[in-house]
Amino acid sequence: MNRNKLKAKRQWRRRKNARKRIMGTADCPRLAVYRSLNHVYAQLIDDLEGRTIVAASTRDKGIALDNTGNIAAAKVVGEKIAERATAAGVKKVVFDRGGFRFHGRVKALADGAREGGLQF
Repeated sequence: MNRNKLKAKRQWRRRKNARKRIMGTADCPRLAVYRSLNHVYAQLIDDLEGRTIVAASTRDKGIALDNTGNIAAAKVVGEKIAERATAAGVKKVVFDRGGFRFHGRVKALADGAREGGLQF
């Protein structure tokens, strides 16, 4: 099998196994993180209703960054998602790392969200 397809399949499997145990509700939504090579995306999801409450990414117009694929940008996205969540009335979340390892940009996003006032 192609190496990239194998890596993608393994990551998909890790994501699905984590989502068996993680469930977001209206008062405690799931903070889902996705990181691509150049950008970082985060959204708060209510799984019971199947809707996104708030979202933030490095591609947003309100976030002006020079480099969007680094740890500093991920921390800014974490702070922005926390700001939008508190405006929507959400204080507590369940963190979903999306099959990515909890280090680097994923950890920086989580730290930024904690500094912004979200509780995991």
